[in-house]
Amino acid sequence: MKKYIFFDLDGTLTDSAEGITNSVEYALNHYGISVQDKSSLNVFVGPPLVDSFMKYYGFDHEKARKSVGIYREYFETKGMFENAVYAGIPELLGSLKKEGYKLYVATSKPEQYSVKIIEHFGLAEYFQMIGGADMGETRIHKGDVIRYVMESCGLTNPDEIVMIGDRENDMIGAAQNHMESVGVLYGYGSRAELENAGACHIANDVPELGEVLRKL
Repeated sequence: MKKYIFFDLDGTLTDSAEGITNSVEYALNHYGISVQDKSSLNVFVGPPLVDSFMKYYGFDHEKARKSVGIYREYFETKGMFENAVYAGIPELLGSLKKEGYKLYVATSKPEQYSVKIIEHFGLAEYFQMIGGADMGETRIHKGDVIRYVMESCGLTNPDEIVMIGDRENDMIGAAQNHMESVGVLYGYGSRAELENAGACHIANDVPELGEVLRKL
């Protein structure tokens, strides 16, 4: 049985697309780039922002880093809380904790933002640690964040851990750390994306996620 459950934040615990896409649009507008279809920016939900600015808008690394700084101007004042907890998540976290599981957050969002968001929505009581990226962006990829949480909490056996997320970077990060993964389809990644990235299990919704976890 798994003892430790790592959760992604964006697209897994909370639906944060509104705040993230508004912040991305704000950064793009700074460069004179207009966005016709805001939903096209949903690809930014989950993966590291620097990578996404480079991948989807062709920015070089330096411009992508500067774009993240501009993004944060909006995110820190408004975007952070343009967000909502997915239905059923508090109940799932509460029941898992009562059953003896130890819960953690492992997200590519900066840790200081993640802590504020988790606390804002009243979820902090469920987690042993809220681990995220650092503001200097030396720890942004999911594999590095997972390793950071493991090391910080003295977790040494990946066979006892499962990583839950909605995007390919969550599945890849789990594999890099030799642990099982569960991809959730209620977030922003498709079944094909998750399966191609090596998801060990797939859950369609929050109730099914609970069922999958209790079978591991």
